Amino acid sequence: MPYTNEQLADIQAIEDCAKRYCRGVDRLDPEVMKSAYWPDATDDHGVFVGNAMEFVDMCMVSHLKWRGTMHCIFNHKIELGDDGVSATGEIYNVTYLFGEGDEGIDTWWGRYLDRYEKRGDEWRIAERVCVHEGTQNRDGPAMEIDSPKFRQGDFDRGTPGRPIGP
Repeated sequence: MPYTNEQLADIQAIEDCAKRYCRGVDRLDPEVMKSAYWPDATDDHGVFVGNAMEFVDMCMVSHLKWRGTMHCIFNHKIELGDDGVSATGEIYNVTYLFGEGDEGIDTWWGRYLDRYEKRGDEWRIAERVCVHEGTQNRDGPAMEIDSPKFRQGDFDRGTPGRPIGP
């Protein structure tokens, strides 16, 4: 299906929003991370379910235990709504979390299922669900995360015709 110039601009704005999220969490910059969400947005990250602004505040503390993180996003599928102000998305995610000194690298594999809204001329996340596919630690203590609280990778697999998004 060919896209209009406005639709292409909308898709790019949504992708930029997803990249702001990653940059904000990796740089421990709460303002950048919050700019990816609407103030009333929700986030279901398994160990946290609630208002996205509160989730950002939690991340600013919980991510201090790593000397650095890299949220890498791939395969961002976006479906624009017919109304021009809503969209859904699915993003594959690999995150590397680097321990202090020689404490190894934790790796997270998963997906973000998003619902986006355009308010005025700006796109942001209105709802995010984080899906856990797997975690691994190399050369250090095991990653301390309560992964069973996350939706697991098979929760939406095997459902033909399921719409993209949360």
